[in-house]
Amino acid sequence: MPDTQAKLKFLQSPASYGCSCQQVDLIETHMSWVFLLEQQVFKLKKPVRFPFLDFSTLQARAFYCREEVRLNARLAPAVYLGVAALQWRAGDFALVPQAQLPAPGETVDWLVVMRRLPQHQMLRELIAGHMVTKKDIDALLALLSAFYRAAPTAPVSANEYLQRFEHEQLLSRELLLRPELALADVELALDGLDAALSQCADLLRARAAQGRVLDGHGDLRPDHVCLLDPPVVIDCLEFSAQLRQVDPFDEIAYLGLECDMAGAPWIGSRLIAAIAEALEDHPGPGLLYFYTAYRAMLRARLTMAHLLDARPRSPELWPALAQRYVACALLALKSFNQTLHPDTL
Repeated sequence: MPDTQAKLKFLQSPASYGCSCQQVDLIETHMSWVFLLEQQVFKLKKPVRFPFLDFSTLQARAFYCREEVRLNARLAPAVYLGVAALQWRAGDFALVPQAQLPAPGETVDWLVVMRRLPQHQMLRELIAGHMVTKKDIDALLALLSAFYRAAPTAPVSANEYLQRFEHEQLLSRELLLRPELALADVELALDGLDAALSQCADLLRARAAQGRVLDGHGDLRPDHVCLLDPPVVIDCLEFSAQLRQVDPFDEIAYLGLECDMAGAPWIGSRLIAAIAEALEDHPGPGLLYFYTAYRAMLRARLTMAHLLDARPRSPELWPALAQRYVACALLALKSFNQTLHPDTL
């Protein structure tokens, strides 16, 4: 049976796709290999297992490829084109589109097939070039507002919703306080977030009890937003229903945080005001500051977790980025405390 390296070699050849392109570019992520053609993208999931996902079997990869296509149709219609089978036939590979299945070969893996989006219209790229307009963000807001209004309520109890934040905090403490990571002010940020979580406990329970926790996107970042006309949002968390179960204001605070980190702090406040109006829901600034601090520390943890890989990619990048997230968390926590004690202003 062919191994992973043989699969990657085949998928990096333009001939494998029957196209006239000169080369196939490869991007490796934590969970996938992504093959870029001129007009299409093919994504092969890594056969990995983490506490939050399991792609270790062929059956699991087949299921989650189809889930990725199904779920991303909500915010990116016409971008996700289907799945393709990687088959082994008489000592060679063949890439078989979904429409041509079943086929006589043995399926050895599955890939998600996508339309390739223009990189220069991704939100992160536009922020970097100082090219994002209010009209762009308003078009994104129209998409997100309709999405959240239609999203089903998540089946999560009030106590379970709170416990998820407590659990994530424990994981963050375990990783971020490792002496070898040597992040400045990280214990101060974790202690501050613990205190904020305690003060928000009743409000978080109420959000779940009121049906405010929805089946959302789960990873709403500028990297996943393409400002086409109309915009699309890609790469939702297909592998975990629990991680997609979010308060819309948690997701919007997260997107606002990432836009701020990228250089456009004005986007977050515009997003929050418009989503509050669209959903007729005004949770108050304290909860929004809490969500921002929580997401910043979660991102700090996920960033530093790259260094735990056997062969981490770009290890020099992660500590400085994590330190920026810690600083953002401390700033959000300061604002959170000022909403509770305005006399400290």
